[in-house]
Amino acid sequence: VKDWPSENRPRPLPARDVNFPPYEIRTLPNGMRVVVVMHHEQPVVTLRLLLQAGSLCDAPGKSGVATLAAALLDQGTTTRSAEQIADTIDSIGGGLGTGAGTDLSFANLVVMKDSLALGFDLLSDVVRNPAFKQEEIDRQRQQAIAALKVSFEDPDFVASVVFDRLVYGFHPYGMPGSGTPDSLQSITAADLHAYHQRYYAPNNAILAVVGDVTAQEAFAAAERVFGNWAKRDVPPVVAAEQPVPTRRLVIVNRPEAVQTEIRVGHLGIQREHKDYLAVDLAMKILGGEGSNRLQRVLRSERGLTYGAEASMQSLKQGGDFMADTDTRTETTAEVLRVIVDEFQKLQRERVHERELADAQAYLAGSFPLTIETPDAIAAQVLNVLFYGLPLSEIESYRERVNAITVDDIQRVARQYLRPDRLSVVLVGNAAAFTDTLKGVGFSTFEVVDLLDLDLTAADFRRAARPGRRAASVPAAGADTK
Repeated sequence: VKDWPSENRPRPLPARDVNFPPYEIRTLPNGMRVVVVMHHEQPVVTLRLLLQAGSLCDAPGKSGVATLAAALLDQGTTTRSAEQIADTIDSIGGGLGTGAGTDLSFANLVVMKDSLALGFDLLSDVVRNPAFKQEEIDRQRQQAIAALKVSFEDPDFVASVVFDRLVYGFHPYGMPGSGTPDSLQSITAADLHAYHQRYYAPNNAILAVVGDVTAQEAFAAAERVFGNWAKRDVPPVVAAEQPVPTRRLVIVNRPEAVQTEIRVGHLGIQREHKDYLAVDLAMKILGGEGSNRLQRVLRSERGLTYGAEASMQSLKQGGDFMADTDTRTETTAEVLRVIVDEFQKLQRERVHERELADAQAYLAGSFPLTIETPDAIAAQVLNVLFYGLPLSEIESYRERVNAITVDDIQRVARQYLRPDRLSVVLVGNAAAFTDTLKGVGFSTFEVVDLLDLDLTAADFRRAARPGRRAASVPAAGADTK
């Protein structure tokens, strides 16, 4: 048989120049920070207002308040109905969106330059004056509960929320930001008004104005609509302690499943950590774009999955590392063992120069794509300012990525990875694979039937209801406490 010619894969194309547009930053007398980025390629302006409060600030038992409050911002103010808000933004060919994340809430608006004044008026109104009308609360609540019901039928969603709860414990990061059916039912209009009054303050906000606008125009408009917003004392967030990483395996049983969702990882580092870039590159080598060991071993070499990845989530009060894949039920234990082995290998052995170079090439090469449009620039600017980092970090990103060395990767892998303390979540047909777990080093595990899953319980198990037979899962060696 004639040998096929073999060639090395092509090197990446030369990196594109990074040309970050000019910007100015000011702080209004009420403490609101405003950054203006001049980008005159199109007659469009993006307004992104960020509040430094998200689901992290939800009170115990009230998970979902931040998300529900943000969803209601554009559903009626004290002067405009939801329909009037929608008609106003449609009439000027703009776009308006509101929402909340783990650490933050936001309102984003895009308008043509000639509608900028109206855009500022509308943004100020929805952020400062939400009505929180009962009929809108009830409608959004029912939509959220219906969405959760659908989500809990998705094994990917279940695996991810159980992983968060397992890793972060009862810290707000461990609970779904969208809430639970029980917590959503308990939220009242008074809860929403209290949350808004507590955290929606100018000195807790950052506004990015990006596009076809001068600094003078933008600062004047911001002062006009936000200048009389009264500064308030914003209480510090006092959250539950995050648990020390501990080896623990939780199985969510879905007897009808033919494959298993797998999550493996533990607590990581905060976004502003000095080693953020080095750890990010380490995760890219393990399972990210540009260089992916998990994908190579699990898919290319063994054919055990269609895709595998590893990622790092870095937030205000912490973060986590997570490997993520799915596989056929009968190969669950084998895939879990490979993932743990790859965590250990990354910590134990120096990565290859080519692996690091590939990961660096991906990050440095794709970065210009993240600052091509006014909306993308606004997102980058707010992300940096939110975490208390200098805007110069955007301009120096490529140089800082390429400065990371193999020694840096080895150091952070040894310092931050804990292969002996991995949290593991498996969602699938427990009876079909639990007997094989001991053979790959996991003799102790907990099994919870999906119908009994309760994220607010220490053992993830809902208290038995009268007249309901507890689920029984044959699983030798399982911890059934």
